[in-house]
Amino acid sequence: QVQLVESGGRLVQAGGSLRLSCAASGGTFRDYHMGWFRQAPGKEREFVATISWGGGTPVYADSVKGRFTISRDNAKNTVYLQMSGLKPEDTAVYYCAARGAIRIATTVRDYDYWGQGTQVTISS
Repeated sequence: QVQLVESGGRLVQAGGSLRLSCAASGGTFRDYHMGWFRQAPGKEREFVATISWGGGTPVYADSVKGRFTISRDNAKNTVYLQMSGLKPEDTAVYYCAARGAIRIATTVRDYDYWGQGTQVTISS
């Protein structure tokens, strides 16, 4: 059983930057692909970014490509989401998730473990 705890969410002005962290425990972190998702009020949870076991092959949603960077530190059991050029439409609860399978994935149903989320609010 893997436990995930996100942190770093806060209120930021449009155009600003923010780094989210997700600390994992209870499993072998390097065995899991890690992903970030977000859910805005009244909307479905959507894919943001994912990174493979060893840190290669990051994949991003088109809406964040060029602005967000996912990374991981397997020695610290932590995955990060560096966000820049933030827009009001980036406002959402951000979740990290872990997937214990061979291939990376970009859909909610393909992830096995989820954190509780951290709120990111972008003011215009």
